Amino acid sequence: MYNPKSHKAEEFISHEEILETLEYAQKNKNNVELIDKILSKAKQKKGLTHREAAVLLDCEIEEKNKEIYELAMEIKQDYYGNRIVLFAPLYLSNYCVNGCVYCPYHHQNKHIPRRKLTQEEIKNEVIALQDMGHKRLAIESGEDPVNNPIEYILESLKTIYSVKHKNGAIRRVNVNIAATSVENYKKLHEAGIGTYVLFQETYNKETYERLHPTGPKHNYAYHTEAMDRAMEAGIDDVSLGVLFGLELYRYEFTALMMHAEHLEAAFGVGPHAISVPRIKKADDIDPSAFDNGIDDDTFAKIVACIRIATPYTGMIISTRESEACRERLLKLGISQMSGGSKTSVGGYFNPMPDSEDSAQFDISDRRPLDEVIKWLMELGYLPSFCTACYRAGRTGERFMDVCKQQQIHNFCHPNAIITLKEYLEDYASEQTKSLGEKFIKHEMEILESGEKIKAAVAEDLVKIEHGERDFRF
Repeated sequence: MYNPKSHKAEEFISHEEILETLEYAQKNKNNVELIDKILSKAKQKKGLTHREAAVLLDCEIEEKNKEIYELAMEIKQDYYGNRIVLFAPLYLSNYCVNGCVYCPYHHQNKHIPRRKLTQEEIKNEVIALQDMGHKRLAIESGEDPVNNPIEYILESLKTIYSVKHKNGAIRRVNVNIAATSVENYKKLHEAGIGTYVLFQETYNKETYERLHPTGPKHNYAYHTEAMDRAMEAGIDDVSLGVLFGLELYRYEFTALMMHAEHLEAAFGVGPHAISVPRIKKADDIDPSAFDNGIDDDTFAKIVACIRIATPYTGMIISTRESEACRERLLKLGISQMSGGSKTSVGGYFNPMPDSEDSAQFDISDRRPLDEVIKWLMELGYLPSFCTACYRAGRTGERFMDVCKQQQIHNFCHPNAIITLKEYLEDYASEQTKSLGEKFIKHEMEILESGEKIKAAVAEDLVKIEHGERDFRF
């Protein structure tokens, strides 16, 4: 009963449709004629169906795989250019009532230190993040109706937005909390959140229920239908993701593409972003206990195929992955990444010693934000702290319309230059600032937004040097 317009989880993520798609992809993984037909469609840069994307993912023909990677890089450049948006996670609380077997926050874990930030501690965390240069955060919290009710999340949002320190300000807060009600999503929308983020973890219902044996997260349908409730509540920027390693990657990839298709079919707006985390070592979690892990080559193929199938969506890579892995994936489709991240509660202002650490998972890329900024520019990428689209009302369908026409450059490129300039003036090391000034000069030379905007950007850059802040297009 596959129906992408349905609001029932088991109809828009149909197990039978996924199995049929996987069988179809396996049968056609060396079908040159079909693969050429799919690639021809993909080169129109309008996206692919989940079944077409699954065929490309399974393709074993070396020459065609080379075309897939080249096309992914071309689409990334056409839609997102060389810009990479930066953010950091902020963990508010690790109290949780769920029994998720892959997460150290599960309630059976009695030795991990449980922490919940006070509003004063949140202020200190935000100041520490502002002093790094961050403008965009993603708040994270375990699911616990007593310790972390929606009122706590709303109060925390108000606190985060209120902190102004030197030239620092958090301009956009994305929210990654458990699936909740339409009423609560309306409250989050009214509080001015950016994107609502929720990872499915796994789309296979049987696996999902086994990995979530207890707690409210055990309810597969309620969790999977969360984005529908968020959209109904007025949150039109939502971000999907699976935790690769819990289930067969081909199954997860297909279902993830189906979820994106569902949002398009049911609401006219696909996901604002897709995250691609892989399971990592954590407090009492051994990734080797899960036998569906993927190697770096498979991971790269997944990213390339997501980019081709959903060219309009942002793609996020976190500090779970190593510097080398992140560098490889930047070319193939990644448009956002975290930097200088901590995955423990209170990890920025007053981090706990290792023996009392409350980290959700181990970080592979531990470089400070300034080093990440410098590294990106050395690779030819434009680091961006832009939050303009959300603040200008370019969200949901409005954003997608601009993005699908490949016109987002007209806003994002100038805004990226401006926010990088702010970073260089306020937070950068001397070496990063020197490199950054040369980089901005080059970016101004290739700016394609028209002479009027180019002149306005040049004027804003001078104003920033003289102490003014927060310009945007």
